[in-house]
Amino acid sequence: MRLAVGMMSGTSMDGVDVAAIETDGVVVGDFGPTLFRPYSEAERGLLRAALAAGPALRDRAERPPVLAEAERVVTEAHADALARFFAQEGFDRNSVSVVGFHGQTVFHDPARRLTVQIGDGLALARHCAVPVVYDFRAADVAAGGQGAPLVPVYHAALAARAGLAWPVGVLNLGGVGNLTWIGGAGTGADDLIAFDTGPANALIDDWCLEKTGRTLDQDGRLAASGRVDAAALDRLMDDPYFEAAPPKSLDRNAFSRAPVAGLSVEDGAATLTAFTAATVAKALAVVPRRPETLVVAGGGARNPTLLAMIGQRAQTRVVAATEIGWSTDFLEAQAFAFLAVRHLEGLPLSYPGTTGVPHPYRGGVLALA
Repeated sequence: MRLAVGMMSGTSMDGVDVAAIETDGVVVGDFGPTLFRPYSEAERGLLRAALAAGPALRDRAERPPVLAEAERVVTEAHADALARFFAQEGFDRNSVSVVGFHGQTVFHDPARRLTVQIGDGLALARHCAVPVVYDFRAADVAAGGQGAPLVPVYHAALAARAGLAWPVGVLNLGGVGNLTWIGGAGTGADDLIAFDTGPANALIDDWCLEKTGRTLDQDGRLAASGRVDAAALDRLMDDPYFEAAPPKSLDRNAFSRAPVAGLSVEDGAATLTAFTAATVAKALAVVPRRPETLVVAGGGARNPTLLAMIGQRAQTRVVAATEIGWSTDFLEAQAFAFLAVRHLEGLPLSYPGTTGVPHPYRGGVLALA
């Protein structure tokens, strides 16, 4: 078993998650400590500007001034988070085999064979004096995949560790939602299917920021006090993405809030929350068999209104990750620690049924300290 640290900065742009696990890249031996380093409002504003600049990019190496500055800030924020983590836990850096560094996605368009994550993996390795594996998504796209979702192989390891009855569904609700369907203990075409379901928190968060100045619908209270507008929901669901067969993946800003523009703050939140739930139900309708259990992780798992709406539509047992001993907030950071170890061990990270790569693919780039 290796001690590995994973770092994740998701599309919700709230901050940097850090998590340690013990693993050999096949099974998870133990879960280690975690740390959350929030972005400051200035940092978050710069990341929003970088997101706005993303669609104009033509190459993943392009760094116009706003992206160059954002990349510097992202790298420094991760270095700061890692330094705090090592100090907090008293880790001897020599005991850590590897750091898995996701970076910050600023643009993702697999149809253009383009995915852009900012963050300097080599600079981070030099700073933390530990080997760093990074550029997971770009490597997958270069190999013919979608670049997302990458976490399914970790979901499969967690499901096996928990002894859950097959098939199992794992739903991550970050800025974008993604579903992993696990048919059994393997990782072949019949065992592992994964794809982005649609927006998870992104539209809800953006709506709340625009209308209230707050960055999220705390505990789903706005949505709970509103009414779902059926016509607006139908317009939101009328997108060809939902009819496309997997593998498929999305950019954070792939959908518009225009259908709810004329609604009250509460009704807009309720309708966008129902939209996320409806996309999950749509995703569950295309997997080979409805999962016995749907485990929900990510920031959306803390939204009881969203979980209730998913439960009404999913027609299966829905549980929050914490109910079965998994982390709701740090699961993706743990996953990138797991993926980094798989890279070191020469094991595949992505599969035809997850990202659409032609063959199981190792992925990532290793930077030595």
